[in-house]
Amino acid sequence: QVQLVESGGGSVQAGGSLRLSCVASGDTVSTYSMGWFRQAPGKEREGVATMSADGYTVYPTSVKGRFTISKDNANNTLYLQMNNLQPEDTAMYECAAAWGDFYTLQTTWPNYWGQGTQVTVSS
Repeated sequence: QVQLVESGGGSVQAGGSLRLSCVASGDTVSTYSMGWFRQAPGKEREGVATMSADGYTVYPTSVKGRFTISKDNANNTLYLQMNNLQPEDTAMYECAAAWGDFYTLQTTWPNYWGQGTQVTVSS
């Protein structure tokens, strides 16, 4: 069983940056695929950045070049660096994980989910 706890959300103005963190416990995540997903009010959950256990990353067009996912296996922590944030990035951001290699932004592969951290971007 893996527990995930996110932090780093907040309120920023358009053009600003935030760095989200997700600390995992219960197992070492070096053999897990991990990812960041978000859900805005009235919208479906969507993947914004995923990293397979072997290090392959996937981003949707909407965040490519602005968001960067990274993982510190030694500290069991996943990060999401978000630059040039826009109002449409406003959402609850969740960290997720599953054992093995996944190379997709689909929301169906994670077994474990964090509680989420809110990101609000004002214009």
